[in-house]
Amino acid sequence: MNNVPTLKTDRFTMRPLRRGDEVALFPTMSDEEQSLYLTRPKFDSEEELWEWFADPTWDGRTWIAVDSAGMVVGRFVASPGHGSDETHGPVFEIGYITAKHAQGAGVARECTEALINQLWQEGARKLTAEVDTRNEPSVRLLESLGFTREAHLREHEVTHIGLCDVYWYGKLRSD
Repeated sequence: MNNVPTLKTDRFTMRPLRRGDEVALFPTMSDEEQSLYLTRPKFDSEEELWEWFADPTWDGRTWIAVDSAGMVVGRFVASPGHGSDETHGPVFEIGYITAKHAQGAGVARECTEALINQLWQEGARKLTAEVDTRNEPSVRLLESLGFTREAHLREHEVTHIGLCDVYWYGKLRSD
């Protein structure tokens, strides 16, 4: 699945996606409230979730974070972003979801920091993230990690909950 190196943090291992991860993340991604800020509604089956995770047309990479007991605690992604070129370096859009049983324990911060460091090591010049403006925990996380809000796009996306405003965040390697 597109060169996904294993990453280590103090508490977690971030490894490539594998069959069975959909089972671990289904309780989170089938929950209406947990899936509120996805661009699609909650998942109705583990098989549907697997097909979404393993979509062969998606050109991004997925890391699954597991704790020391091997329990899945989150999914972290990076996909090619707008503005990448060979001269100036790649741009990646990042994303994440923490399993509901692990929320509030610093999983998103620790693993997103590891992902950011990995993408810098790969030569990225910029990282971006698009966030529903109502997703306050994600907004706080990105801002605390040094991302700058570059735009507020009003009624930018139509999702399962209707028209959504989004914030567009960026972080330059030089930041």
